[in-house]
Amino acid sequence: MTETAEEMKARKDRERDELYALDISGVEWHCAPGAEEHEERVEIAYLPDGAVAMRSSLEPETVLRYTEAEWRAFVLGARDGEFDLKPTEHNGGLAAIEEAERERKAASE
Repeated sequence: MTETAEEMKARKDRERDELYALDISGVEWHCAPGAEEHEERVEIAYLPDGAVAMRSSLEPETVLRYTEAEWRAFVLGARDGEFDLKPTEHNGGLAAIEEAERERKAASE
């Protein structure tokens, strides 16, 4: 039997409410290997049923929570490049492009 749109929304709302009702005060937070304690970084904590909590080390009181399905969709999308940044001034991309261009030019002279 296929869920109707209303049933799916009700189920997702229920899952979200249950997820945010969890006490996560004792969870262990993880960050990318090599990240320094004093550096800004994204931290995640594994929750029951495959759910994940995520926060910034600069704002640890602001925690986002994702169901297992939401987290899986995000990770697969990230692996596929859905969230890759286009090089811009604001994300350091142009500076990196210009630096590489200068290095290529210097090497050819």
